[in-house]
Amino acid sequence: MAINTLDVENLGGESNKYEKIVVLSKRARQIAAQEKLELDEKLKYFEGFEDEDEFTFNEEQERISKAFEELPHATQRAIGELLDDKITYRYPAKEL
Repeated sequence: MAINTLDVENLGGESNKYEKIVVLSKRARQIAAQEKLELDEKLKYFEGFEDEDEFTFNEEQERISKAFEELPHATQRAIGELLDDKITYRYPAKEL
């Protein structure tokens, strides 16, 4: 997978580039954590099955794992969401 450079100055919004980076990193962590939960939930089904057609279960687990590996990286998805204006953020201290 090639690494593409990203011009942080032109990432949309009026906030400064450091705020954008923080927002992107937090959103990417959220996406990665959500994916991990989904993967764990799907693989949990296979727990407890031993010796019963183990080969078929291993193939299914491998297929599920590969499907998750083929998803775009969490950071790429977070950047796409920011560019599509799907990410909103606020300052809790300023709302008081």
